[in-house]
Amino acid sequence: MKQDVVQITDRGLFVPAANLHIDPWGPVERAVITHAHADHARGGSGGYLTSRSGEGVLRARIGSGAPVETLPWGEVRQVGSARLSLHPAGHILGSAQVRVEVAGEVWVVSGDYKLEPDPTCRPFEPVPCHTFISECTFGLPIYRWPHPDGVFSEISRWWSENAEEGRTSILFGYSLGKAQRLLAGLEYQRRNEAREHPGPILVHGAVHRLLPPYREAGVDLPTIDRANGESVRAARGRALVVAPPSAGGTPWIRKFTPYSTAFASGWMRIRGTRRRRGGDRGFVLSDHVDWPGLLAVIAATGAERVGLTHGTTGPAVRFLREAGWDAWSLPTRFQGEDGSDEPSDGTGDGESKHPVESKDPVEPTGPSQLQRASQRRPAP
Repeated sequence: MKQDVVQITDRGLFVPAANLHIDPWGPVERAVITHAHADHARGGSGGYLTSRSGEGVLRARIGSGAPVETLPWGEVRQVGSARLSLHPAGHILGSAQVRVEVAGEVWVVSGDYKLEPDPTCRPFEPVPCHTFISECTFGLPIYRWPHPDGVFSEISRWWSENAEEGRTSILFGYSLGKAQRLLAGLEYQRRNEAREHPGPILVHGAVHRLLPPYREAGVDLPTIDRANGESVRAARGRALVVAPPSAGGTPWIRKFTPYSTAFASGWMRIRGTRRRRGGDRGFVLSDHVDWPGLLAVIAATGAERVGLTHGTTGPAVRFLREAGWDAWSLPTRFQGEDGSDEPSDGTGDGESKHPVESKDPVEPTGPSQLQRASQRRPAP
């Protein structure tokens, strides 16, 4: 019986032909890292391989002295009897899909990914394969994302209304990836609409320490100050503060009184989640693929076999089987509530992977992301 190119072990995904793991759950001899979120990048391994653009954020997560090698996008490296290459995933800066070819059989491990535009990272590129291992964080039909331009307009209006009332606007987004996307999106909107922000932009220390890799990568970020007593007093209630959700309810947040809070997350699509989080507002902005995007990408890969992991996999697996795919669920150790896999510095993914139910209406699926992915269906 032919051996699977990628196998599940007690350390996570393993490639026997290359003797390496992909996003291992703990220290291993050799690890390929799709991106630097804590549920995918763990310290202590003997060596790491990641994308060239992801090196800075990975070192910020696991240590500057870690043994990290990099690959440019699309460059093939022979490792054992496997041919390995990395391809853009569109999740955060440097996020990659891993293509593994052994004896002509091609498997692709997606890591986390999305299709929506994001000025902080290279956009997702479908990679033809025989077997596709995909994340499934939002693997239910209720999850359909609005266009980011509209979301950033909502954020700007909320900020302006608060500034007029002298309330600091505190926007919670995970300090690696989501925070930088929020900052870059607001800067893009300011330049595009040729208008100034209603006040200064301040950031929590966990966000501030992760800005250098983004600036070094050429990401266009606004003028930003670290949120401290002096900058808070100078803002006089007109500031927007970007902070990780772990800062909510801590003594740090009291310095901003009076303030209004909001969350930016795909989970804000669900009314009940917004209530449980306790924020004044919720903005639907996710760094993961939504339901129609998931189906479009699977079709675009041309894969015959699909393994789903990191999320609500059961309904999606059943749907795919009924549609003719050989689909199955892969186990993961990261199935907790939001933030349960987040390190203390706030660099976790934060949209970690739990099923929910909704009575919200489902908007019609827009054609854009479906067409972008499904128009390309080349063979491996």
